[in-house]
Formats: sequence, C-alpha cells, structure tokens
Amino acid sequence: MRSRADSGAGRANPPRDAHGVTRKTSVEPRGPLYLRIARALKEEIVSGAYMVGSLLPTEEALCERFSVSRYTVREALRLLRDEGLVSSRKGAGTVVIPPRSSGSDIHHVMSINDLLAFGADTRFAIESIRTVTIDAKLASRSGLPVGEEWLEVCGYRYSEGIDAPVCRAQYYINRAYAAVGRLLQRHSGPIFPLIEDMFGQSIVEVQQQISATLISPALATGLKVKEGSAALEVRRSYKTADGMIAQVTINTHPASRFQHAMTMRRARA
Repeated sequence: MRSRADSGAGRANPPRDAHGVTRKTSVEPRGPLYLRIARALKEEIVSGAYMVGSLLPTEEALCERFSVSRYTVREALRLLRDEGLVSSRKGAGTVVIPPRSSGSDIHHVMSINDLLAFGADTRFAIESIRTVTIDAKLASRSGLPVGEEWLEVCGYRYSEGIDAPVCRAQYYINRAYAAVGRLLQRHSGPIFPLIEDMFGQSIVEVQQQISATLISPALATGLKVKEGSAALEVRRSYKTADGMIAQVTINTHPASRFQHAMTMRRARA
C-alpha cells in the first residue's frame, strides 16, 4: 500500500517549461544558499502556488530543482518550519499549514492533512493510558457503543512557548489498534498516523462535531481558566477504508482561545 507521500495526493506541481519539463530554478544571489531557497519557497506558498494542506516537492525533487545538496534543502525546510509555514513528518512529506494567530488558536480545516498539521505543531502531554469500558455517559459524549472496551489516552496539548494548554485531549483507540499505546510516551504528534503506519490502514474519513459546553471543576485548573467558563468540545471520529472507527478524539477548548475556520466551495452540477 502506498503512503500519502508516495501517492502525491495534494501535491502541487513544480515549475515546468513550455514543453512540460521540470525547469531548474535559480535563486537570488544574496545570503546563504539555504536562505535563498527558503525565500523562493516562501514566495510560492504566499502566492498560492502551494495551498494549505498541499505537499511541497520531495527533498530529492527540490535538490534537483535548485541544484543543491540534500543538507541545503533540509536547512531551507527547517527555516520554513520555524516560520510556521510548513510541517514535516517522516514518511508523510512536508505539508503547508495554516498561518498562526497570536490571539487565539485558529483551526483552518480543509482536509485530513490539516488535522495532521495541527497535531504535528503541538505537544501532547499524556496523563493516563488505560483500557476503559464505554458506559452510557461516555457513549453519549463519544458516540461509541455501550459495553465495548477501548484504549483511553488523556492529557493536554500545548503549543510551543505557550504555558496555557491548547486543549484537554481525550483519545479513544479501537482495541484492534491498542498496541500503539506502547509508543505514545515517546510520541508527541497526532496518533492516527501511528495506526496507519503500524497496521497498514488508511484513514479516509473524519467526522467532526462541535458542541458548546462549560469548563468543569476538574478541567479548570489544568486548562488555566475559570470554572464554569465557556468552552467548545470538538469530537472527531476517524474511519478506515472499510468503515471501521479506528479512533475517536474529544478535545475541550476554552472558548476564549479557540476559533474554527472551514472553507466551503460550491459543487459544480
């Protein structure tokens, strides 16, 4: 099975000449070479040549395009990551991510890649990992069947350099994939790519539900907000190609620090 990086899904096309041949790209003769390459790629991202959620060309393709070494390309990509323009994950390539806002956590969701980008840009501090039986109350919150056993992973997600958590995160992982629990203490990014990598699965659909709620006494301290203040609870169900629910996440975000942006386009008849 080919990975997303291999399939080319969401990848923008590199510059080509009139005959359809990928052309070499020259860069400005100012500053270190990796900096000049970073500037060139940044201009293309800002201009829309690479849209949010799309993949940049592979390191090998960039080496050929700019006639530079892999080390130089990696330094250029590092600069783009530092500026918050892209996110990289081994095996998945380099993805263009939504711009950050200093005022609040704004989630621009147009594809599953955007969820991947969000998870890759935050740190998950795990508090507990255990197997739970879904009771009536949890079934109502998660949408999972009463009586089933799922792996529960709870903790808080943090953005780099910010003390207050982005959200309280609760993960419910299908028992068929519970072996990923052994890797989570050494893993900080999103969890569903681990399921894909370990079990050869592909997450093809994510159903999302956003509900208004109030911060409980138990969460007020951890989220560093007042008890009873407004919050948004975001539930996502991740489905594999055969329709199985692999994972359900329930993230509780303080309303004062969260915005959700979604792009919709009219479908052609």
